[in-house]
Amino acid sequence: MIKVRVDDNSGTIELARPDRRNALSRSMIQQLRQAFTDLHQEKKVRAVIMTGSEKCFCAGMDLHEMHATSNGEESAAQQQWHSDAMAYRDLILQMLRFPKPVIAAINGPAIGGGAGLVCASDIVVAGNSATFGVPATRRGLVAGMVVPLVVFRIGSGQAANLMLSAKTIHAAEAFRLNLFHETVDDQQVWVRAHQVAGECAEGAAEAVALTKRMLNEHIGEQLMTMLTTGAAVTATSKTTEAAREGMAAFVEKREPNWP
Repeated sequence: MIKVRVDDNSGTIELARPDRRNALSRSMIQQLRQAFTDLHQEKKVRAVIMTGSEKCFCAGMDLHEMHATSNGEESAAQQQWHSDAMAYRDLILQMLRFPKPVIAAINGPAIGGGAGLVCASDIVVAGNSATFGVPATRRGLVAGMVVPLVVFRIGSGQAANLMLSAKTIHAAEAFRLNLFHETVDDQQVWVRAHQVAGECAEGAAEAVALTKRMLNEHIGEQLMTMLTTGAAVTATSKTTEAAREGMAAFVEKREPNWP
C-alpha cells in the first residue's frame, strides 16, 4: 500500500491504494512511518516527495475501517480510537521533525487526514485539478489534529472559514491561501517536485536541517500540545452517536440523519 523509491537525490513515498482513493488505513500509517525512517537513513536522499497513486493524493482516513470498529464492543472501540489518533499524531510529528525537506506532490484530492499530510509537509506542489478539504464535521467527526496544522499554515481566521464550513476548495484557492505553494499541469506534479528537491539539495544538508528545525520550532511546543489535545478530541468524537451516523451514511452512500 506504500511504495518507496529513490531517484537521484530525492526519495518518493507513494500512497498506493487507488481502490480506496489512497485512504489511510492503520497499516498504511505504520508503513508511512517506516518509510520516513528508512529514507532518513539514506544519505543520498536530500528531500522526500510524498504523492498518491493514479488521480488522488489521499482521501483521508479509511472510514470503512473506522465504521467496522464502531460496530464492535464499546470499550475495545474506544481503545482503538485512542490508538488510531496517537498513531496519526506520531506520523505528523515525525514529518514535522524530519530533518530533510518533505515535499507534497498533490496529484488530486487531498481530503481530511490527507489534508493533514499536506500541512505537515514543508513545500507543496499541486496539480491544477487538485483539491483540498476537511469534511470531518459532515461525518460527525472532529479533525482534531488537522485543525492546528491548518492554523499553523494559514492563520486562525482563514482556518475557521475552511474548517467550520467543511468545504472543499480547488487548487487556485488553496494557492491563494498559501496551502499550496505552486500549481502546475497535472502531468508535471512529480517532475516539478523532483526539481524542487534538487533545489533543496544545493544547500548543505546540516544547514537545511537546522533551518527546517527553526521554521517548525518557533511555535513548536504550542503546536505539539495542540496536536496531542487534538488527538484526544478526535478519539472522543468517534464515540458519539453523530460519528456513528456519519460513518454509516458514508459507507451506505447516503446523507446523514443527525441525532
